[in-house]
Amino acid sequence: MNRRFKPLVGASLAILVAGAAAAQSTATPTDAQIGDSRLAVSTLVREDIFAGFLGADMTALARGEANLDKLYTARPNARGETRAWQAGAAMYRAVRAREAGNNAEYATLYAKALGYLTEADQFVATQPVVSAIGGGLAVLWGDRVAPADRAPLWNRAYGYFQGLTNAQAPVIAALPPHIRGESLGGLVMAAQRSGREAEANAALEKFLPLAAGTPYEANALKWKNDPSSRATTNLGCLSCHDDGRLAPTVRRLPVPAA
Repeated sequence: MNRRFKPLVGASLAILVAGAAAAQSTATPTDAQIGDSRLAVSTLVREDIFAGFLGADMTALARGEANLDKLYTARPNARGETRAWQAGAAMYRAVRAREAGNNAEYATLYAKALGYLTEADQFVATQPVVSAIGGGLAVLWGDRVAPADRAPLWNRAYGYFQGLTNAQAPVIAALPPHIRGESLGGLVMAAQRSGREAEANAALEKFLPLAAGTPYEANALKWKNDPSSRATTNLGCLSCHDDGRLAPTVRRLPVPAA
């Protein structure tokens, strides 16, 4: 694998993990770990953030948000990644507000989320993890934001996934099923949701052989065989990569010389 591609692989590995296993336990980083540049922002916050996203654990979500505030200051070279995660937390809070009937709160929180994403977008070229997070947010919340906000968000996600999968194309078949599924499945879904039916069909044909034997195969086949199911079937969020969690990552760090 060439060195240029490694950040994209790491980004997908760390970010697009929206399977049920991600919410089973949380790992909150210590201040020392927040200051350890060997640990990516995503590794440090994703378990608390996903405990909020998937388990409605708002205490864990708030911990993750507090750590993102610290990381924004402590990691100036990772501000795109940090802002993208902050966008995700704000977007989730916006969705919750809308579904509770608080439309004014939704509008405020959703505008905040878009502001964070716009800032994060400035770093896409040097922090491709932004594309993985941004696309993943649409997969999670794109069908639950206000109807007027759905098309713009899915259009944005299509751009994220297109850039991500184009960069991964030379080695996509060799990547773990989790990464293939989240990237290619996300591209198919974003194309369909943004009205790009021809692009969605072309991406689906590329996705099907790479989804064979993975958790993504059943839904990909359903999209192929029953196009009417596409509007209500999610191609992402079907697996998790446990090795990307904080504890296993810390265990793999080199032990300092005595």
